[in-house]
Amino acid sequence: MSEAYEKFIKESEVKSFDAEHRRKLDWNISRYDIAVVNGKKQYSDIETAKRRVAHLKHKVLNELDKYLIDFEFNFEKHGGKVIWAENALDAIMEILAIMKKYRAKHVVKSKSMISEELELNKNLESHNIESLETDLGEYIVQLAGEKPYHILTPAMHKSKEDVAKLFNEKFGMSAQSTPLEITTFVRKLLREKFYSADIGITGGNFIISDIGAIALTENEGNGMMSVSFPKVHIVITGIEKVIPYMKDLDLFWPLLATHGTGQNITAYNSIITGPRQEGETDGPEAMYVILLDNNRTQVLAQRHQRRALSCIRCGACLNACPIYRSIGGWTYGTTYSGPIGSVISPHLRGMKEFKHLSFASSLCGRCTEVCPAKINLHELLLYNRNDSVKSYYYNSIERITMFGWKKIMLNRWMMDFGNANMKNKILNKVFTKAWGSRRALPVVKQKNFHQLWMEKIGVKH
Repeated sequence: MSEAYEKFIKESEVKSFDAEHRRKLDWNISRYDIAVVNGKKQYSDIETAKRRVAHLKHKVLNELDKYLIDFEFNFEKHGGKVIWAENALDAIMEILAIMKKYRAKHVVKSKSMISEELELNKNLESHNIESLETDLGEYIVQLAGEKPYHILTPAMHKSKEDVAKLFNEKFGMSAQSTPLEITTFVRKLLREKFYSADIGITGGNFIISDIGAIALTENEGNGMMSVSFPKVHIVITGIEKVIPYMKDLDLFWPLLATHGTGQNITAYNSIITGPRQEGETDGPEAMYVILLDNNRTQVLAQRHQRRALSCIRCGACLNACPIYRSIGGWTYGTTYSGPIGSVISPHLRGMKEFKHLSFASSLCGRCTEVCPAKINLHELLLYNRNDSVKSYYYNSIERITMFGWKKIMLNRWMMDFGNANMKNKILNKVFTKAWGSRRALPVVKQKNFHQLWMEKIGVKH
């Protein structure tokens, strides 16, 4: 078994039986559930909207190279610069080169999961560059020395009391501080950082091919400030984020907002086509877009799992997943947790090391049901499992067990051999440990279905 698997099993055991942890997750997700129900009321036919998103993303993924090249051409017409990064190291080296060029020492960042994928803060700090998260949730987890717990809601695992305690420890604020008081404090603190920052770094919710633009959506205005105040703006985004036309935003933005936070549309929405142009009063003097692969083309190469690249990062599948709601985000040991993470992480990080994530699922199908891009997530998990077997990523015990099970299930006389008492003893001897100490093994009845059926239709045997 891989080191990642052993760690996953150990941490799952702890988190799933931590009542306080589950209480916080249940509370936070329950607020989300209520909001999403209300948000969906803006649609008269939400399934049609979801089908359109699925169709557009399918179209883009089939011609991804074309749309990316069109974006690069159109973006660079406006004075921006596109940088292609094959992997995380390439992206980090390019970012550090930009930092050196502009002698940057202070960076402000808006929320970006892809920067977590690169461990950007850690890499910048190792070169004596201050990298400050400006999204409130991201700032909270950065202050706590933690990683985001959720794709959309970084501090999903914290209660307001936890946050108040953190700000008491770090800044001497009252341990009974309200969310409003904490938000007001952070707003003032960050405003000074925006003014003095050398470079602003953001992600990109969507890459708009036809006009060569980055679409950025957020609720706090920190993304706009990360773009407007610093002299240099760096966007880091995955190559799969492309949409064909600007007009498609009227479909994607509301659907993302509805499934992400339950809003009709997110509070702040920006379309950024490049650095400041003549006659414009704000914006950066230089703008770079780093298009990151980092094994996304490995996902794209999969016949079935490539559909996972349609994900718009709304976080809906995490909130619906009984596994995520039990073990939380960090237990997955990857940047992307929940069902979508369990599909793509084995391809982004290595099937041999992370195949176990595809088995950490009840296959209830709730993730597929709530996905706004209609990704058949629970089915893709099965394809991952199949791929792991085809690649021989299993041990000798698993191989022998499955060989024996298949042999017995395909032979009627083997299934009927022996009585129920003998079979129950064998089950308890062989499978008790694998089944787990908290579950009772199924009991083999004295008569099997075949025998009962024969009796029912009056056939003696």
